[in-house]
Amino acid sequence: MTKSKVLFILVLFIHVTIKAQECNYTFNGVVEDFHDKTAISDAVVYVKNQNKFTTTDVNGNFSFKNICKGKIIVEISHVACDTKRLEFYLNENTFKEILIEHHIEELETVTIKSNSILKTTQESVLKTSAIENLSDASLGDVLKQISGVSSINTGSSIVKPIINGLHSSRNLIMVNGVRLQDQDWGIEHAPNIDVNAAGSISVIKGANALEYGGDAIGGVVIVNPENIITKDTLSGKTIISQQSNARSFSVNSSLRKSYKSGWFVNGLASYKRYGDANTPDYSLTNTGLNSKSFTLQTGYKSFEKGFELYYSYITNEIGILKASHLGNTADLVNAINSPQPLLIKDFSYDINNPKQDVTHQLTKAIFYKRFRGLGKLNFQYDYQDNHRFEYDIRTGDDKFKPSIDLRLKTHTVKADLKLDSNIERILKIGILAGYQNNFPNSETGVRRLIPDYDKIDFGIYTIGNFTFDNLKLSGGLRYDYNYINSKKYYYKSRWDNLGYNQTFASFIIKEEGNQYLTNPIFHYHNFSASAGASYKLNDKNTILLNYGLAKRPPNPSELFSDGLHHSASRIELGDLSIQPETSHRIGASYMFSNAKFNSTLEVFFNQISNFIFIEPGGIETTLRGSFPVWNYKQTNARLTGVDLTMQYLINSNWALNNNTSYILGDDLLQNRPLIDMPPFKTVNSIAYNNKKWLNFTSTLESEFVGKQTRYPNNNFYAYIPTTDSTVLVDISSTPKAYHLLNISNEISFKYAKTNFSLGFSVNNILNTSYRNYLNRLRYFSDDLGRNFKIQLKIKY
Repeated sequence: MTKSKVLFILVLFIHVTIKAQECNYTFNGVVEDFHDKTAISDAVVYVKNQNKFTTTDVNGNFSFKNICKGKIIVEISHVACDTKRLEFYLNENTFKEILIEHHIEELETVTIKSNSILKTTQESVLKTSAIENLSDASLGDVLKQISGVSSINTGSSIVKPIINGLHSSRNLIMVNGVRLQDQDWGIEHAPNIDVNAAGSISVIKGANALEYGGDAIGGVVIVNPENIITKDTLSGKTIISQQSNARSFSVNSSLRKSYKSGWFVNGLASYKRYGDANTPDYSLTNTGLNSKSFTLQTGYKSFEKGFELYYSYITNEIGILKASHLGNTADLVNAINSPQPLLIKDFSYDINNPKQDVTHQLTKAIFYKRFRGLGKLNFQYDYQDNHRFEYDIRTGDDKFKPSIDLRLKTHTVKADLKLDSNIERILKIGILAGYQNNFPNSETGVRRLIPDYDKIDFGIYTIGNFTFDNLKLSGGLRYDYNYINSKKYYYKSRWDNLGYNQTFASFIIKEEGNQYLTNPIFHYHNFSASAGASYKLNDKNTILLNYGLAKRPPNPSELFSDGLHHSASRIELGDLSIQPETSHRIGASYMFSNAKFNSTLEVFFNQISNFIFIEPGGIETTLRGSFPVWNYKQTNARLTGVDLTMQYLINSNWALNNNTSYILGDDLLQNRPLIDMPPFKTVNSIAYNNKKWLNFTSTLESEFVGKQTRYPNNNFYAYIPTTDSTVLVDISSTPKAYHLLNISNEISFKYAKTNFSLGFSVNNILNTSYRNYLNRLRYFSDDLGRNFKIQLKIKY
């Protein structure tokens, strides 16, 4: 066969093949926004496996001719949108409606601005870098970087955040969308959270975050993990820290794997070990910490739908200063009057009684689905198991038996629908229900401080956000129902002395010797509301105003406490007649920002009726010794304060920073100051950075805390049998003001595609002796002395 005949046959074959493919179909369509179905113009539509492309017109329409029959692979892309990929089989003329996420850029812009100028709440955000620098610290210590946030401590390891003067049950803590339930009633019950699991931490001051709860009289702390990136990537980081004070060591390591398809899996593990801490002059015996935690997260994420499974586990063994655990009134008086603890031993990593041993587990499952032209629906279930042991100093067979053994189990389901088809008019509706059971082990040999109880919660809310050019408005309403059903024993003498035989006689189930078995049942109906507005005057100036109404029912500790709280070394007495708190909070902010200077001035006024507080009122002698008696009470309170944050960039290398807070708390019924209000505090720093020197940064910080001159007089007289005398027990006087200097330095570099950072810092450079008014152990010892710290961060 000649070459010309072969060529003719090949051309004929190709023609027949092409004809057989029937490349005479049309493929038309329209590209629209997923949220509101508005037309997307200038989107690129590419038929990948046939190498044809076009762009959409002003109405979002596109058209292809001469498309071949068979499998079609189409990619649609647009500026600021994620590329969308479609695959389908074409065997006829076809029209497709294609929806893409066009609000991504707008939503991210709003999110970023909401942390600066377009928010309607007094909110502050800590980003990953600020959290990493304190990877070995507690949540309360990390949050103290925010103006208006302080802490109330039991030593150096048990730290609870205070937001504008309020702590414990008045502050909600959200961990990856789950409200933390970990028996946070007492001052010495710290949140069980590993800060290394956080990608960011937000603090919303006041009751202006109704979707999280209507009882956030103080505020809301939102702990979120790092964002999931839908790309084929594997990354991780390890942070190692070593401190001189307490000879502490901590390490945490995380690994993240995600896929372009949307699947992801993350893991984190942390370990912390502290020995006895030191003041400038002596060791604080039995103040160690042994903490272990890990977190697992997996799921699938796409724009239209996804799910997530999350599990966290943390266990903390915490030593309580041995010198704070007293046996009688004379010891208490001597301890308060002594310049140093009555018991001091050499350094040790051992953690002996008294101590706490707390394990917290959290499991969460969430599913979401977006609906075209409507919004996003979330459905979530979470379960928490909190097991708390508190150990007293005991002898004999009881040496290793806990004095308190509490197990709190909480189930919660919730759903919310976010209607965001119009980015300028966003509405959110949510509903939740929860069941909680508290079981105190009766085999401890000690009268149970908190009784058995079942608790049911139900809530429903709606929130709206509206944007009008430079004005943003928000508002919300919420209703909560709380039900508590408890079983508790009361001594007949105490029951009658408290007047319960008149007001709560119906609670008595039966008599057993010198006790009543009672069944207190409470129903609470709570309404909350919020309203906020922010207005951008110009590119530099913004003002904000918000109002929050919150109602908080009493927690089980405030209602039922009845006995010796061993880790607190005091007798605590609740009150069944305590009523819910009602808060009216008004906040206003002014924000200024230009190329060199940024500042935020926040003021607030919080009027709280039926304000619940605990204060000392005498001494009671038990079989285990004499202890101060602290009673839960109520009053009407007023809190006013100001928070100031400033930053001034001197040039590209130097910057000045300031955080200042001042608050006044008043008991309106008794015309006196409130107990446990933070004193004046100002933190000033000067920072230097030079990218040419291995990205060197150095910050010198000055922290001044004033003497709290406004406090109630809760002193009392106590009889000392050994000396046959009556003495004044001064537990009200506050420590003097103090000033601390701190310095931190860091360099960072890259080697073999791995980023390294090495930090060195010194806290309390001058080794100053001081006592903090809000540290419960201030009666017995000074606070921490000088501390050297070295930290290595490895990101890979």
